[in-house]
Amino acid sequence: MKGGAQPHIPIDRFEVYANGLDHPECVAFDRAGELWAGGEAGQVYRIDRDRQVHTVATLGGFTGGIAFSPSDELIVCNPRLGLARVDRSGSSEVFADQAGDHKLFCPNFPVFDARGNLYVSDSGKWLAENGCLCRFTPDGTGRVIFGPMGYANGLALSLDERFLFMVESNTNSVLRLELGRDGNVIRHETYATDCGWTPDGVALDTDGNLYVSAYASDDIYKVTPDRVRTLLAFDPRAILLSRPTNMAFDGNWMYVANLGRTTVSRVKLDVTGQQLVNRR
Repeated sequence: MKGGAQPHIPIDRFEVYANGLDHPECVAFDRAGELWAGGEAGQVYRIDRDRQVHTVATLGGFTGGIAFSPSDELIVCNPRLGLARVDRSGSSEVFADQAGDHKLFCPNFPVFDARGNLYVSDSGKWLAENGCLCRFTPDGTGRVIFGPMGYANGLALSLDERFLFMVESNTNSVLRLELGRDGNVIRHETYATDCGWTPDGVALDTDGNLYVSAYASDDIYKVTPDRVRTLLAFDPRAILLSRPTNMAFDGNWMYVANLGRTTVSRVKLDVTGQQLVNRR
């Protein structure tokens, strides 16, 4: 029990999928179905189907969110570099370090649309209210399309690409941004509140349910399309969910990066996760 609420999924249904990572903050699947993750010293990991962890690259700094483009190219958020492109051989190059006149301060999480445009949250400085959302075309040209706001964090793009969900960590809430045909934000609203303490990541399933992982409270919330919020899972001992940050789906398995430990954990749900653009 947590504050009188019973989690929908008991924590003992979770399992450790991979171990030996340096405090991973992010997870994403490539087209072949292998899981990739990052580490706090800038590592980029590939986890094969035998659950073996391979260090593909070490960029220095810190590896934040990662995302695969429609052509399966990997983009990594790294505050030291900005946005880096990393290939399977381990070579890397800077994709972008600013959006127009805006120098990226803390690029946190990226998500691609089907045309190869990249949305990136720039968190700004904690409690400075200088977070923003940037949008980059495939050639790396970027601009700020929303902000300033609080601490901008995880992103999830609806399947029809009309709505972008963005975590605002300092207010424990999730915003929903409506996108026009040109990719600009035409309106925004607070979509969900009280999503644990310091929410970090979001992910969608095929029914339109939104999942929110909360870093400081070791739990995950589920928000239905009609905005009913429930506690999906909670780990009172912070072992299988330990400072959970980003999530990724493979079928009906949800994978969770545990920034507080050296693991990626997973749980099987009764719904299927939304496929991202590189796997459609």
